[in-house]
Amino acid sequence: MQIQWYPGHMHKAGKEIKEILPKTDIVIEVLDARIPFSSANPLLASLRGDKPCLKVLNKSDLADPELTVAWQAYLDREHGVKTLALTSREPEKMRKIAELCRQMLPAQMQNDRIVHALIVGIPNVGKSTLINILAGRTVAKTGNEPAVTKTQQRIAIGNNVVLLDTPGMLWPNIENKNSGYRLAATGAIKDTALHHEHIAAFVAGYLGQHYPACLQDRFQLQEIPDSADAVLEAIGKKRGCLRSGGRVELDKAAKILLNELRSGTLGRISLETPAMMEQELAEVAVIREQKAEKKRLRKQHRTE
Repeated sequence: MQIQWYPGHMHKAGKEIKEILPKTDIVIEVLDARIPFSSANPLLASLRGDKPCLKVLNKSDLADPELTVAWQAYLDREHGVKTLALTSREPEKMRKIAELCRQMLPAQMQNDRIVHALIVGIPNVGKSTLINILAGRTVAKTGNEPAVTKTQQRIAIGNNVVLLDTPGMLWPNIENKNSGYRLAATGAIKDTALHHEHIAAFVAGYLGQHYPACLQDRFQLQEIPDSADAVLEAIGKKRGCLRSGGRVELDKAAKILLNELRSGTLGRISLETPAMMEQELAEVAVIREQKAEKKRLRKQHRTE
């Protein structure tokens, strides 16, 4: 299942980011700590160039702490990048972002002049909540669904740092299908744009392999079924998602699993590792080459 969701205001946000970037001193990219790679916008990486970037791994209280440390070590190797793992329950730690931004700037910029920081992040990653804490007041609309912020804002956060906020933005072509599933599983894509059963089956298969104890403890399963669909069946039976005749209502079971993953009720879970991403990137590169070759052959065939 190919997951694509790219409303018109996101296209507008992409154009705005291209226009604003040359006028900014530093980029703050808010990531979901459970999916630090899949929640990073590849368009931003190509546009940022050598501009310093603070990658904030937000919602770290929902992520596997060991994998968050591993992700920070992996991302910190990139030139000009520093990482900070945060949660909305740590407002004092969040307020240190302004000073950290100044420290990341070149020596000649370490003065009292105004620093313009572009803050970006995919939908529903907690960017607006972070902005409100930094500003000390409600300046950004928050919500538990993606695509709440739709206009650009400028917000002073103290220490002569001004945030340039833009709407949460996905990208028009999510090449790695697994990243699409992860984005949907964590709530970055509106539920009306996807099929719960497909996403929950992906989550069930992953949890059965990497976090079986979380499934067993939460849903009181004596053992983990062999297939993802069977896991959803078992969850449905345990939670009473039954139709007439005793059949399991899979859509209802799927929503239960996704809601409990997103809320952290299942435990602290990360849906990807650096090693996993390296492998998937290699697979995407092969697919990209195959598509390019097919395109070349079609073009050659038309000219013959």
